[in-house]
Amino acid sequence: MRSSEAMELLGFPPYSRPSPSEVKAAYRRMVMESHPDRVPTHLKSQAESKFKEIAEAYSCLKDAFAGRRSGSRMEVHVMRSGVPTGCGRSNKALVKAPFILIMFAAVSFGAFSASRAYQRQKELCSSQNPFLP
Repeated sequence: MRSSEAMELLGFPPYSRPSPSEVKAAYRRMVMESHPDRVPTHLKSQAESKFKEIAEAYSCLKDAFAGRRSGSRMEVHVMRSGVPTGCGRSNKALVKAPFILIMFAAVSFGAFSASRAYQRQKELCSSQNPFLP
């Protein structure tokens, strides 16, 4: 379906340039008017075909608006988080990796320091502390 046909189906003049919010509002209005559950039984088949046409028109216009935007969703996400997404999934592991490495380093350094302190205490005064083996 061409975008001109889709705009006419959603009720826009032939050469108008509606915003995405106007397209969405027109889609919702048209869907509510021609929803198959809201019409009498004898008109259900016509309502279903009209409903499918409206859904196709909206997806066509939505795709047309997606290509017209200044920055794609990928660019916006990379600018906000610094990590690209792939196929709609976010790479949360790349975001969490530095945090996990810092925590691992802190725990291992703390364990190393505690081990050295234990050994030093054991060497200096082993008989004075009853809790050291």
